[in-house]
Amino acid sequence: MLSKRIIPCLDVRDGKTTKGIKFKENVDIGDPVEMARFYYEEGADEIVFYDITASSDRRDIMIDVVRRVAEEIFIPFSVGGGIRTIEDMRQVLLAGAEKVSVNTAAIEDPKIIAEGAKAFGSQCIVLGMDVKKVEVSEKIPSGYEMVIHGGRTYMGIDAIAWAKEAEDLGAGEICLNSIDADGTQQGYEMTLTPLISENVNIPVIASGGAGDIDHIYDVLTEGKADAALVASIVHYGTYTIKQIKDELDARGVKVRMWW
Repeated sequence: MLSKRIIPCLDVRDGKTTKGIKFKENVDIGDPVEMARFYYEEGADEIVFYDITASSDRRDIMIDVVRRVAEEIFIPFSVGGGIRTIEDMRQVLLAGAEKVSVNTAAIEDPKIIAEGAKAFGSQCIVLGMDVKKVEVSEKIPSGYEMVIHGGRTYMGIDAIAWAKEAEDLGAGEICLNSIDADGTQQGYEMTLTPLISENVNIPVIASGGAGDIDHIYDVLTEGKADAALVASIVHYGTYTIKQIKDELDARGVKVRMWW
């Protein structure tokens, strides 16, 4: 069995790490470079960096911040937000990232997934999925719809169908974010996560809603996720990465222990 991963998420806006609830009311909480180094030293398995307004603002990602983060950490580093072309991917990877996450651009032009996988390998291409629970319909049979532009634009695309299509196109991993659970600290979306995990054969990172270690344990076991993204509970000091991993290990979940 592969080890489950604990991955701090840095949502970045205007060069600062920020945190909101359900993609709204964001407040700045720190410097992404300093925070990335701190989590790396704490034992994080990876770092995820999202430039959260790059797509909605139609601008390029903050490549200088990406480069500065990459210089401080020596674990896998995934970057998303504002990546629209193969050249954008190339620049992010050259700046020091190991993976690129495509979300809005992939829905608007799915061939970017296949082109990216061909150019850099599937292991580099992460599909970011921002998902909202909606009424079940003929178009959205799962009741979960894809939303882009930072949660602003509903696309009429079923989440399960999109996950399967992206895997077929060459995505090597999915980062699944529930907008309804995001920042609430009330637990991950435990219907959506196993649905996606059971319908694809690539790793799924659960994102949105972690408030305590029980939530993380549940999504890694019942939720069948391969990794758990964490933000508020580590940003605000509720738990350290070590505390999370020690408790998961005590409960029989295989995690990488650096200490």
